[in-house]
Amino acid sequence: MNVTLIAHTQLSDSFLASILDADVFEDVLDISDGQTVALTAIRTCYSPNRPSEIVALEGERYFKREATDGQGGTEADRLIRHIVSSKHLSTLEHISFTFAIEGVSRALLAQLTRHRVGFSYSVQSQRYVRFGSGDKSGGFDYVTPQMSEEAERMYKGIMSTLQLAYDELRKLGLPAENARMILPNAATTNLVMTANLRALLDFYSKRRKGRGAQAEITELAERLREAVVAAEPWTDAFFEQA
Repeated sequence: MNVTLIAHTQLSDSFLASILDADVFEDVLDISDGQTVALTAIRTCYSPNRPSEIVALEGERYFKREATDGQGGTEADRLIRHIVSSKHLSTLEHISFTFAIEGVSRALLAQLTRHRVGFSYSVQSQRYVRFGSGDKSGGFDYVTPQMSEEAERMYKGIMSTLQLAYDELRKLGLPAENARMILPNAATTNLVMTANLRALLDFYSKRRKGRGAQAEITELAERLREAVVAAEPWTDAFFEQA
């Protein structure tokens, strides 16, 4: 399994220029784009100021003052903590992340795509991509779950047999869209997935280790969390609470 963060919410050049003109980021080096978007969305619900002006007019209050709830960080951190604890999570839907997810099983894909609200998927096709041994793919790859040595020998033997069967059916003229019917749930696929922060926190709360999910999807949950936190460090605490 490989998970790569392709893109995530970033401030536009014109909006960033308006903030810089207001000296909001002066002497402040750790304000992320996602946190800026979150503050703008949250304060839009309660402020008389226009959304385009909130950070310029209110940024000093929130980004340059220590949190008054005693939990560390800035007033912006406090405000986001308050919003999350009060379940006003629609404000986190404005922050999105796009991932390349590679080498996961079709079984995982079936579980993953049950998460619909706040997610978008583009998945490698078994209809248009041919998985014969002599095709560009070199045949289908597959995920091997944890099992005994004896079971693994049998498992790998079955996968080899299925590859041979797929190859033979293709030689007999069966189209790839029909030959794919014999490919197993273990067969790997690649996809691009975009999700907003609220959806990702909900996904993590359901699929993290210890919640009864299958091992492969719990690994995916952790990889997604790592990628999000690397891009937006302030989100780490909310994954912990999920």
